Amino acid sequence: MRKRAARQEAIRHIVRREHVRTQRDLVEHLETLGFPCTQATVSRDISELGLKKLHEGYYVLSEDLHLQRMVGDLVVSVMATDRFLIVKASTGTGQGVAAALDSADREELLGTIAGDDTIFAIARTETDAKVVADYLERFMTRR
Repeated sequence: MRKRAARQEAIRHIVRREHVRTQRDLVEHLETLGFPCTQATVSRDISELGLKKLHEGYYVLSEDLHLQRMVGDLVVSVMATDRFLIVKASTGTGQGVAAALDSADREELLGTIAGDDTIFAIARTETDAKVVADYLERFMTRR
């Protein structure tokens, strides 16, 4: 049981940081992290974790779908500097985007402050700020 929980936590970590398009990709990432497993095992994990495949072709955690929709529809730009993120959104949508970011419960983020169209987020580390910025940029609709 512990092994499965650890493997599934590794899957959450991988999916949030990588563009995983196939179960085979996920198996390879897991093997790199010391979790040898079969594609059938990964298939069961995907089902248990509620992973969804976006139209762009990569997996996302079900709890991140709301954030993905908000970012895709409303975010204009994301910039990371030091431990901070500045997220620019459409006018009047800053607080909604910040709420979605808070609800995603990203371990890298300590919190957000939102204005009308700007969100200020504080990350645990400079690396974490870059990870979250990259993650959000994956969801942005190219304008």
